[in-house]
Amino acid sequence: MSNLTFAAGDYVVYPAHGVGKVLEIEKRVIGGQELELFVISFERDRMILRVPLAKAKASGLRRLSTRKTMDTALTTLTGRARIRRAMWSRRAQEYEQKINSGDPVAIAEVVRDLYRNASQPEQSYSERQIYEQALERLSCELAALEQIETDAAAAKLEKLLLAA
Repeated sequence: MSNLTFAAGDYVVYPAHGVGKVLEIEKRVIGGQELELFVISFERDRMILRVPLAKAKASGLRRLSTRKTMDTALTTLTGRARIRRAMWSRRAQEYEQKINSGDPVAIAEVVRDLYRNASQPEQSYSERQIYEQALERLSCELAALEQIETDAAAAKLEKLLLAA
């Protein structure tokens, strides 16, 4: 059995989808076996995900970050952007992996590296898409942690980026 315990109402992070809310723990018979499942709602994606309790840890399901981890992520935003000179397809793949890792510090690196202010050159469509995805992932977790609206969290992140 998994040592992850969540209750209905808890906010959790599922690496591939970001922040969700545990609706309930249900029992279902699947393939002749009774399984206990976390039922998680991802409001932004209008999606319900069922994760077997026994597979929760292996899937990367976790609690919201600690304040300390989030502070490290926020500090990362104010650091210097590191743009590797690799081909865009390779960098895009690395950025996607960081976003899907569910690690707020790795996601903050993507946001920092792809952020453009008004004085910088335009981004390509795919750069903008990855930036938006990373920003949304990070702001959703920050919002849940600080119990504020996602838009307010995104504004807070962009303010940090602008000041960097």
